[in-house]
Amino acid sequence: MRTRARVGGTVRRAPRESVLAERFAVFAECLLTGVWIALASLPLVTVPAAFAAGARHLRRRTAHEGGGGREFVADLRTAVRGGWLVGVAGWAGAAAVLVDVRAARAGIPGGPFAGAVGLLALTGGVVALLRAAAVWEPGAAWRGLLADAGRRTVLDPAGSFLLVCGAAVVVCSALLVAPLAVPALGAVAGAAVAVEERRRRR
Repeated sequence: MRTRARVGGTVRRAPRESVLAERFAVFAECLLTGVWIALASLPLVTVPAAFAAGARHLRRRTAHEGGGGREFVADLRTAVRGGWLVGVAGWAGAAAVLVDVRAARAGIPGGPFAGAVGLLALTGGVVALLRAAAVWEPGAAWRGLLADAGRRTVLDPAGSFLLVCGAAVVVCSALLVAPLAVPALGAVAGAAVAVEERRRRR
């Protein structure tokens, strides 16, 4: 982002940051956003709203529109109004998949198939949720966002695969060294923003 300074009666532009410095700044912002998302997700049902607020914060930062903690909290409050229902439905779906997986391990007839279908549906739901959060704006209806995100999940397999890999990194980080999963959440939100921006420009 360029700034101007008046020196000796003339206006001079400050030198532009190098591409490497700018990308590192975005990466650092993603890590900080991951901490915000983790804190905002503690009530569990606020997970969709936390990702939506985090993604909107990253969109502002990459567009050089400023924004900080206050804006994140304001977006979180707005997103929670409808997003908490999405959070409840998401956790209910995750619990149902857990039951399917346990049934598969117990050797119940049809259990392996039900477990595989459940895991596939859960993965698709997570990707759709990330895509919806990446384009969320105040006033947007979560139902419409998720419906559109579901279509993009199917029609853009490359982007969806990238988000699956990002979610897998968070899970693996949590299993190996739990604190690493916190900043990784911001990286996943940043990846969702990048995937949606890539698709928009095509």
